[in-house]
Amino acid sequence: MELRHLRYFIAVAEELNFSKAALRLYTAQPSLSQQIKDLEEEIGVRLFNRTKRKVELTEEGVVFLEQARLTIAQAERSIYLARKTHLSKQQVLKIGFITAAEIRIFPRILPTFRMQHPNFKIELSILNDLEQHQALIKDELDIIFTRKTLTHEQVENHVIFKDDLALILPKQHPLTTLEHIPLSALNGLDFITATSNSLLVLNQAVTQFIDMHHISFKSKIKAKTIVDTLNLINTGQGCAILPKYVDPFSSLPNIATRDLDAKLPTLDLVMSHKKQNTSAAVKCFLDMLYSLSIPSTEVDKPNISDFKT
Repeated sequence: MELRHLRYFIAVAEELNFSKAALRLYTAQPSLSQQIKDLEEEIGVRLFNRTKRKVELTEEGVVFLEQARLTIAQAERSIYLARKTHLSKQQVLKIGFITAAEIRIFPRILPTFRMQHPNFKIELSILNDLEQHQALIKDELDIIFTRKTLTHEQVENHVIFKDDLALILPKQHPLTTLEHIPLSALNGLDFITATSNSLLVLNQAVTQFIDMHHISFKSKIKAKTIVDTLNLINTGQGCAILPKYVDPFSSLPNIATRDLDAKLPTLDLVMSHKKQNTSAAVKCFLDMLYSLSIPSTEVDKPNISDFKT
């Protein structure tokens, strides 16, 4: 028995006329009659009394009509709820991010995105790279911004831009008189490292650079976060190699940024999402993201058509 059998039965029961019911259902009368006959044979009772003059429901048919209507109503409600759930999922955009995205990307896109798409709810989660990668695979996040690409067959990765690094030091330090500081001048300085798990890629890049150039600091001071590092620099306790973006966004008065005479490594900001994610919110966000004009550290943008799912 299929739902169409119930719909055919309900139409005949309400019209009490096979010709009218066939017209209502946009089907041929002989086909409708056969469907009703098949239904009666399957359930083992006669549902209609038929004569040349009229069609009547049997007692069994009256009972069956009530339950058939309830079954159709429940089926239609199930479809409605499933579609409603799907739509609600499309209207929620779950984004994971690191500080670089919060500073460099979100102010440029989220105000306009919210204005143009007021029906989309945005949920933001600041997490380290590993936490974001795990959440994306589990579909707990739709889009993530990290420092590392996620190698997974279901995931697309795109480098949004590359962050330049620079030496951050106290403004009154004698080296601030130089526009480009020679590497040899770093020997003997107090060096501050932020130890947060979210800065793993930064620390690896900086450590590799220091080892490659055989730089020997006077002391190495550990801080937990970039904010803690900047506070230590602000009070004259040392210097650090950090992304350049921290300088203009810091309200601390005693912070200076200088380039070195050797090229520092850059840090990727990688946007990742599931290939099969067809959410309208994800599509709209990607369209807007790749319409941005990102500053000089920007990498080549992929063709926007590559991201339309």
